[in-house]
Amino acid sequence: MSLEDYTKACKLGKKDYQARLLKGERPTLKALNEILPSRGECSQVSLGLVQIPTERIVGTRTNGRSNAFSGNFMPILGPDTEFASKWISLSESHLEEGIREPIKAYEYMNQFYVEEGNKRVSVLKYFDAVSIPGNVTRVIPPRTQDLENKIYYEFMEFYEKTGVNYLWFSKLGSFKKLQLAVKGSADEIWTADERLTFSSVYTRFSTEYKLHVQKGSTVHAGDAFLSFLALYTYPEICAMTTNQIHELVEKSWEEFELLEEEEGVDLKLKPQAGEKKTLLSRLLPTSIPHLKIAFIYAKRPSSSSWTYNHELGRLYLEQRFPQEVTTIAYENTTEETIGGVLEEAIGAGCNLIFTTAPSFAAASVKAAIAHPEVTILNCSLNTSHRYIRTYYARMFEAKFLLGAVAGAMAENGRIAYIGDYPIYGTIANINAFALGAKMINPRSRIYLDWSSRRDCDVNGFISDVNPTCISGRDMLIPEDTFRIFGLYHFDGKNHQGLAIPLCHWGKFYEQLLNNMIEGSWQKDDDASATKAINYWWGMSAKVVDIVCSENLPVGTARLIDLLRHTIKHERFNPFTGILYSQEGIVQDNPGYTMSAMELATMDWLAENVIGSIPRKEELLEGAKPVVSQQGVKRTEEG
Repeated sequence: MSLEDYTKACKLGKKDYQARLLKGERPTLKALNEILPSRGECSQVSLGLVQIPTERIVGTRTNGRSNAFSGNFMPILGPDTEFASKWISLSESHLEEGIREPIKAYEYMNQFYVEEGNKRVSVLKYFDAVSIPGNVTRVIPPRTQDLENKIYYEFMEFYEKTGVNYLWFSKLGSFKKLQLAVKGSADEIWTADERLTFSSVYTRFSTEYKLHVQKGSTVHAGDAFLSFLALYTYPEICAMTTNQIHELVEKSWEEFELLEEEEGVDLKLKPQAGEKKTLLSRLLPTSIPHLKIAFIYAKRPSSSSWTYNHELGRLYLEQRFPQEVTTIAYENTTEETIGGVLEEAIGAGCNLIFTTAPSFAAASVKAAIAHPEVTILNCSLNTSHRYIRTYYARMFEAKFLLGAVAGAMAENGRIAYIGDYPIYGTIANINAFALGAKMINPRSRIYLDWSSRRDCDVNGFISDVNPTCISGRDMLIPEDTFRIFGLYHFDGKNHQGLAIPLCHWGKFYEQLLNNMIEGSWQKDDDASATKAINYWWGMSAKVVDIVCSENLPVGTARLIDLLRHTIKHERFNPFTGILYSQEGIVQDNPGYTMSAMELATMDWLAENVIGSIPRKEELLEGAKPVVSQQGVKRTEEG
């Protein structure tokens, strides 16, 4: 039987050997001594006795020990060799009593290279052993700016706390995200029981993932698991049976495919025309006479300008489709209750649902996977999910115009800007405002603070800055006694409104329904293939605008109208040409216009902005769920 096993192993080895040759790859095992940087640059540390994941054993310590094996550690020497006899003897020993003697290996960049025990590794890999005990020495490379090097240093910190060495990620910050998802803290040490539980959970998931993944995929099982954790909490996954994980991996597969895309989101910048079709034929069986739409809000319209604006959009939609549409609103929804509210809406017969907070995105995806017959959209920007679509307004176009007004009306060139959340899109709004002000007054300065910051004192901030123009919240709310909003002039005592930004969510929702009616909804899906779809519409779609006060000087009002016209007809973009941030030049090509994705993910502030982007720990507790889902990812943070 062992000779038969050796023959099979040889066939596997030779097949792998030929495949690697055809690809122009090295057909035999990697040798660590050929990979390491120059002598003296690396340091070493003993890890002691470690359970080494067999799939992460990729080579040998030196080249002289590598040529008896193909690159997959299967033997390639003939059955009449001494090597074959030893391999067969080891396989018999493994089948009778198991191989227990540890190998000796070196770990470098979380891959293992064998110094003693190559044949043991070969036999155990052939019999699909999950791990092999080994005395391991870690070889630590010097720090560099290389991505893999940075990820490896994050892995070493993670390993110190967890002892987990069998998963890998392709993006910075992933090990910390996993630690937070499992423990809720980035610094806690895992207990032995926690390690066992995680090993069981991850093994079940990765086994299912590897059964489905296509050859040539660059997505690590770790990346896919982290994506899975974005939908289901760690306790939920721990409680799942193998069958449940199998079913959810199958249903969630398009989420994993998105991970292969360098830019996983397809930003649709204006509504597309399509073939005319009836609304009911697109969305409903002919037996259902009416479309029922749910709007799910994080707050009440009377206490939140964001919710109030969406509520006006809901009422507008009912007016525009009085025969076809009925709507229902759910208020004061939280991250903890959103799942139940979605189920309630679906149970009430809603087959189109708008969740209007970015923090509801993950729950929206879960509901969409569980109820494929329901169409769900989430109001967020650059959210990478395939089972829902997302939508947002290009408010930076309106903010640029407000900045131009501020530049013209701020006598002392000092302008205050009160931001809300440091999320995707918000930074483009601030920078567009700053560019608008600078275009009119090159000496203007934008003093930035955030209402979501823990220590924010707006009145104290304004007193310290002494601005003559202030950009505050975009819209008033019914319960607020302070009636000043948008951009206003301030002389230390009196407020005078100058202009307000306008987002017409009703027209946004109307055009989304028209997309469904006319068939461009399906065309978007076909054109985007495996990418997520985000509708990021602006002035050209008539969903964004500004309203200017009659107090503006005639010349200023005419200039704003001219700028509005050029932006609306896509003849001007504020982010064209040479651009400077607080740190220096960002864009040096005078003819280049930033792409939509570059604008959506912007993580820098313009040179005339005085202030910074707050970190998550600086924010109010109520802001953290939104920032966790949609917070700007700074380059230095990964």
